[in-house]
Amino acid sequence: MGRNDALRAARLRRGWRSVEAAAGALTMHGQQLLDDRQFTVSARTWRRWERERPGWPAEGTAIVLHDALGRWPEDLGFTTPSGWIRPEHHEEEQVNRRAFTSITAAALLTGPAAQQHVDPALVDYFQQQLEGHYRADMFLGPHDLIGTVSAQYQLIDKLVRSAKGETRRGLLRAGAAYSALVGWLYQDAGDMDGASFWRGVTQEIAARSRDPHLIGYSLVNQAQVRTDLGDGHAVVELCEAVLDDADRLVPKVRIMAMQQQAHGASLTGERRAVDHLLDQADRLLPNVDDDLPWGNACRRTPGYLEVQRATCYGRLGLSAEAGSLWTQVLAVVPETARRDRGVYMARQATAAATAREPDQAVEIARTVATIAVETRSARMFRELDTLERAMRPWHDAPVGRDLSEILAPVTERS
Repeated sequence: MGRNDALRAARLRRGWRSVEAAAGALTMHGQQLLDDRQFTVSARTWRRWERERPGWPAEGTAIVLHDALGRWPEDLGFTTPSGWIRPEHHEEEQVNRRAFTSITAAALLTGPAAQQHVDPALVDYFQQQLEGHYRADMFLGPHDLIGTVSAQYQLIDKLVRSAKGETRRGLLRAGAAYSALVGWLYQDAGDMDGASFWRGVTQEIAARSRDPHLIGYSLVNQAQVRTDLGDGHAVVELCEAVLDDADRLVPKVRIMAMQQQAHGASLTGERRAVDHLLDQADRLLPNVDDDLPWGNACRRTPGYLEVQRATCYGRLGLSAEAGSLWTQVLAVVPETARRDRGVYMARQATAAATAREPDQAVEIARTVATIAVETRSARMFRELDTLERAMRPWHDAPVGRDLSEILAPVTERS
């Protein structure tokens, strides 16, 4: 008979190591939450729930499960009845509508703007600010920067409406770089709707700037979103569209397109294409010498292409090769780059688990869990979810229970 691994994993994360402990704890929780001393969940009932696709619990029990474990029954492996609507469904819709309004507010300034003088020096000012924002993103993660960067984009958009000639084109180029960064911040925060919206803004402004490098950059940004959505074919198509004009592009943009196309190839299971694309990008890396203020990860990130290769190998299930590369990468990534180190270490831990080295995976996860709680990076949360899946063979072993305890604070924050 199959098992309901989702409920079992949630129980272990909560620290309930046995079915009996879980039933007793949920009974106490439900009696307090519902103010009902008659509320009871037996060990026999919980054991039945942990079998494959259990039936739907009573509405009160569903509410107690959600309050205790942070997930509704349909996310815990229960068979969802037709017509079930989560109690907070309408509230979620209102929150999502408000959230999307806040996402778009900085990008969509309505109506005519009052004309003002725009000094050409403002173009340099905004470009110089970018590098500081990129560094802050490495240290802080997305949530503390979204408001700051999107507000600066709004100011740029306002100035564009009054600027003329080369100053206007320079501000459009700066605006595209800022909107791309906002899109990245939303993506790192796990808000793919917000990321997609801002990537679209980037593409529009890049097209208006008539800058071929920025247009290519904007398409690579769109491909990044598709990578996170697991759509490998779309990633490849977008990157091929960039590389169709490769002769017009600075090496940096070509490298970005090649490495992103490699991610697409890894999603479709094509290792030879991954290696070919990353080898091509590696040969171009010494030629990066432009002074463009955006898209400088290939210069700023230690072991940039090794990071991409290790990530692709991890997706392809090449655990030994990925693990070896992550060891090399982490030897050169500075401790101050907290968010990036956390993501890389989570991938390293998954490679160790896939290579059947669970103790090493759990030891790495101890550090990652702390960084994940600090930075609130959704990318890191997703990597830790992947690690949990890779560690399922050891759920019943002490090492599996250790992982559940380590990740409990992460689960609460995510």
